[in-house]
Amino acid sequence: MTRSGSGTIVSGDPACTHVDTTARFFRALSDPTRLALLEFIVAGERTSADCVRYAGISQPRVSVHLSCLADCGYVVARRDGRKLRYSIGDPRVPDLLTLARALAVENAVALDCCTRIPAAVDGSR
Repeated sequence: MTRSGSGTIVSGDPACTHVDTTARFFRALSDPTRLALLEFIVAGERTSADCVRYAGISQPRVSVHLSCLADCGYVVARRDGRKLRYSIGDPRVPDLLTLARALAVENAVALDCCTRIPAAVDGSR
């Protein structure tokens, strides 16, 4: 396995194994609203209306966030009549969120002092 001039890994592995893809995986979770919706869905299957009520933002904005989570494989949507129901798309997602919460708590002081990553704006959810 070698790195190309652009920094991507070049090998016989699928393209989805390089660092850029992993960064995109985490970027999908970097939005506070998406992360809150994902944690809400981890607790059980939810309709879009449930998610709108929970997030307290407009249905179109919730739809964009849910589409992102679905496109990235965090959740799956299934049609139930006129409703879409969302559930976790990979059984490892709850463990990922638990680990992320634990790491965030253990590194809270460093995260609070970090000037390179802006804090979420109040009311972002």
